[in-house]
Amino acid sequence: MRLLTDTIEYHDGKTCLEGFLAYDDALGTLLPAVMISHAWRGRDDFVCNKARTLAELGYAAFALDMYGKGVLGGDLEENARLMQPFMDDRALLQRRMTLALGTVRDLERVDAERIAAIGFCFGGLCVLDLARTGDELRGVVSFHGLLAPPGNTQGNRIEAKVLMVHGHDDPMVPVEDVLAVQQEMTEAGADWQFHSYGQTMHAFTNPIANDPDFGTVYQPDADRRSWQSMKNFLDEVLA
Repeated sequence: MRLLTDTIEYHDGKTCLEGFLAYDDALGTLLPAVMISHAWRGRDDFVCNKARTLAELGYAAFALDMYGKGVLGGDLEENARLMQPFMDDRALLQRRMTLALGTVRDLERVDAERIAAIGFCFGGLCVLDLARTGDELRGVVSFHGLLAPPGNTQGNRIEAKVLMVHGHDDPMVPVEDVLAVQQEMTEAGADWQFHSYGQTMHAFTNPIANDPDFGTVYQPDADRRSWQSMKNFLDEVLA
């Protein structure tokens, strides 16, 4: 194995975005790709480390950037301020995701026909919205993602296979949203799965999450089980 990493600049108008790419150069072929969409803080070490782990599994892994080069939240208030424009304007969110997908498709080492996307929290919503646009990527995985529909994709057929992994006790996702997204996926013709973990709150994949009053708590069993489910899913959709 010869793990290589690089940063890739791409643009949405005047906004410079910077993704993080990791891949095993020893494989020497066009690689299936996995995009990683960050949580509300921005493209941080958490998603870059996920990219390295996915590269070790044989994927070209690209941690995308929703906010802009070097933009990271420093606390809960700033994180919310960075995320809110995309919650208010889901077309903007979808455009940023589509730009990231186009950037990955154009990468020299990527098999443009074999691309999937995963995302965490806010990033889970981002990959679901990418699927909702009808783009023909192979699959998306939402880890403890927000689920509310965007309001501008009704009638689209979802071509990507969809896996959603969710904490049953997540206070940020009402039960109504769980039922609604399952109905939405069915009506859109999606091949979807929804895995719900008991005794599990929001942000269960993040080892530094430890704020039960806010609703974010690391759950190692759910973290391990959901990652294994993702690996099985990627083995299927990127074969």
